[in-house]
Amino acid sequence: MTRLVQARSSYCVDFGGKSPRRATQADTGRVPRVVRMLVLAHKIDGMIRAGELRDLTDAARAIGVTRARMTQIANLLLLAPDIQEAILNLAPVTNGRGPVSERNLRRIVAEPDWTKQRALWRGVQECQS
Repeated sequence: MTRLVQARSSYCVDFGGKSPRRATQADTGRVPRVVRMLVLAHKIDGMIRAGELRDLTDAARAIGVTRARMTQIANLLLLAPDIQEAILNLAPVTNGRGPVSERNLRRIVAEPDWTKQRALWRGVQECQS
């Protein structure tokens, strides 16, 4: 037989001191859009593989984008694994746009050879510097 035990807790609150400052977006930055899109592509791919979604058309309908846009997002999965890792490790953006956009990556995605993708990626990185 399971017994429920009611626990008591006490907290010490200092009303006279300053409240702790919360980190704001300006302090920490935001995740670059291309990172969110790559994560979304992996999530959708996993849902299709698990049978939760039938295909990219079903995914596009579910998230409210066109099939063409869904294809652009899914094509990020065609990038070489090390390029994907570099994208996922991009620094947070504190102001303005992110350093890399999905549109900048379309030329790289269109290249099926990972070695050539890496050379194109180095070119994109040099433009960031």
